[in-house]
Amino acid sequence: MEARVKSEIWVSMAIRLSNAAGRPAMQLRRGDPDSGGFLCVLLGRGGVVVLSQARDAEGRPAWMRGTGPAPVEQAVADAYVERQVKRDPDLWVVEFEAPDYLPPFEGRIL
Repeated sequence: MEARVKSEIWVSMAIRLSNAAGRPAMQLRRGDPDSGGFLCVLLGRGGVVVLSQARDAEGRPAWMRGTGPAPVEQAVADAYVERQVKRDPDLWVVEFEAPDYLPPFEGRIL
């Protein structure tokens, strides 16, 4: 069994890393404090990308672009987030300014 950090602590860490890098971040939605999943909204110059948790072929934690390979308009991203939250009400939603569409934390993007 793989050790997990509580969701509330992970969100706090991600926001602090982003703010320390000069990329403002904020929590948009609070999920389950212990084991909620995450959606990361990346705001760039050409639109928005939403990253969703996933696993790679070897079962390691990774991220996938839930809104597709290219940035989308804010309304499309908002609709995606809303659908995911309806499926999983324990989700956390965190927004990051990310002109390069990369999260402020280490993570493999599929």
